[in-house]
Amino acid sequence: MIRVRFAPSPTGPLHIGNLRTALFNYLFAKKNKGSFILRFEDTDKERFIKKSEHHILNSLKWCGITPDEGPDNGKYGPYRQSKRKHIYKKYIKYLLKNEYAYYAFETKADLKKIRNEYKEKGKLFLYNSLTRSQLKNSLNEFAFKQIKTNKSTIRLKVPASTTIKVNDILRGNISINSNSLDDKVLVKSDGNVTYHLANVIDDHLMKISHVIKGEEWISSFPILQLLYNFFNWKMPKFLHLPLILNPLGKGKLSKRNSNQFNFPIFPLKWKDPIKLTTSLGYRELGYLPEALLNMLAFFGWNPGGNKEIFSLKELISTFSLKDINFTSARFDKEKMKWINHRHLQCQSVSDLTRLVKISLKEKKIYFNNDQKLQQIILRIRSQCTFVYQIIDKSIYLFKTPSLNKTYIRKVLLNKTINKNILFLIIEWLKTNDKNNFKLLKIFFYKLALNKKIKISYLFKILRISLVGKLIGLDIYFIIKILKKKELMKRILKLMFLFN
Repeated sequence: MIRVRFAPSPTGPLHIGNLRTALFNYLFAKKNKGSFILRFEDTDKERFIKKSEHHILNSLKWCGITPDEGPDNGKYGPYRQSKRKHIYKKYIKYLLKNEYAYYAFETKADLKKIRNEYKEKGKLFLYNSLTRSQLKNSLNEFAFKQIKTNKSTIRLKVPASTTIKVNDILRGNISINSNSLDDKVLVKSDGNVTYHLANVIDDHLMKISHVIKGEEWISSFPILQLLYNFFNWKMPKFLHLPLILNPLGKGKLSKRNSNQFNFPIFPLKWKDPIKLTTSLGYRELGYLPEALLNMLAFFGWNPGGNKEIFSLKELISTFSLKDINFTSARFDKEKMKWINHRHLQCQSVSDLTRLVKISLKEKKIYFNNDQKLQQIILRIRSQCTFVYQIIDKSIYLFKTPSLNKTYIRKVLLNKTINKNILFLIIEWLKTNDKNNFKLLKIFFYKLALNKKIKISYLFKILRISLVGKLIGLDIYFIIKILKKKELMKRILKLMFLFN
């Protein structure tokens, strides 16, 4: 059975690169009737941020990526590594007993000094079979005597001069000489296990069949292979996804690129508790979750053909590992906007109505006539890329516009005619049905004729009163949407301006 996992570290907000990793795992699981597991790698206590886990969970929820197993349910828990220390202990003892690992006593300061000494000689320091005999660890008798008095780490004992073979679904067979590897720390001096050991143990015990993660983790691949070999466990199939590059195509997409090119890097808003800064997410800037997932799917995956707009359901039915590309994909801000525009047009009117009402509520505007709201959406959504633009382009239908005296006196020149026309329109509205457009049109044309003005100027006066500017939807549509009381209120407001 297909079982995959998304295992973020709660050390910050969910980056869209990590969201893509979650998406690919989710699509692969759902396509193959498998299970998608969420597991938190929270053993890095120095970088741990409490709000981070909340941000990750809410981001996945907003996107519709629902774990089958995770912190709230599942039979292979706990799904937080900080709660699994008791599980790791026996495997650590096994590695030490079989001499696959050893104690090391260097402090951070010791290691920094050694690295600097090597650097001055133009060399790269690696803590491995070529250097470990000269260092403070349990493999030499002198250092071993210090084990009871000094804090120690536990390192993996990488075999000397050995070819380690790994297989990546995307890249095929890869061979690495063990002398180029560090003896990675498996257990830190505070007793917490590191990524390498915890992942292998957790993936094995949780029966993970495939590991799909970012290309940046490929350097740790041979270390994981060694651990599987030492435990005599079957290794899951691995696939390392290509990088998402910045808009210039040079380097990995980062928070700095987000600031430089003015686009979001997180799905949801993030308030940094340390820097005390706020970064808006895709949700807050009006993007639809379906559009974000659609865009992320094409960062490294292409099913062929000309179709570019996919719902989450369509992505699941189409997704295949064989369609993942080897090359990295460049982030395209304008393409992201185009995809969001297309998804906005594909949304059902009822779904858009719900989203617009949420946005209106955030602005403290309460519009309870869903029928009229749907009419507004149908009229205006073709011009919009984001949900908020539906409101921005029709805000005068939801709240009375403010009037700028200087602007109005500039565009409406004849004060007496303006006031008289507005008065006559109010008188007509008092005794007639505003939605009888046949009668209303006759009235407008007769009024223009009697006052010896063009009908366009009459509409200009009326539009200023209803919209506040010479923009907006068809004047008859505006009259249809607004209540008669509101119509008269706005016309009177402009009329009084000419007193």
